[in-house]
Amino acid sequence: MKTFLQKKENIERQWVVIDAAGKPLGRVATKAAHILRGKHKPTYTPYVDCGDYVIIINAKDVVLTGNKLEDKKYYNHSGYPGGLRERTAKVMVESYPEEMLERAVKGMLPHNRLGRAMGKKLFVYAGSEHKHEAQKPVAIEIK
Repeated sequence: MKTFLQKKENIERQWVVIDAAGKPLGRVATKAAHILRGKHKPTYTPYVDCGDYVIIINAKDVVLTGNKLEDKKYYNHSGYPGGLRERTAKVMVESYPEEMLERAVKGMLPHNRLGRAMGKKLFVYAGSEHKHEAQKPVAIEIK
């Protein structure tokens, strides 16, 4: 039996909706990264972007367990001396819930041009409304 190798011309992509309301941040991020990579498909090939499009809604309602709201820090650096900015997870949930989820998911993707291409298929929204109804996305439940 020959090994199947996916070609980028033959990829069939679907659209998937994940509702993050009341779900832990890590569970949502791992499920989204798994779908973006295409590992849920039997035709998965590591060096081909064969994943589906992922829409995450209700990012503002994601849950962080333990003391992560006060202890977890997010860092940005402007590139200038003294340009380090530090924010707690509580500030991120209140002010930038989309960025927090995007960082969590993109951190689980490959750190190369293939991972950047996969990351462009991720769409995160703070509320329950999104603009991708025309693509007829399928809802996926996270346990």
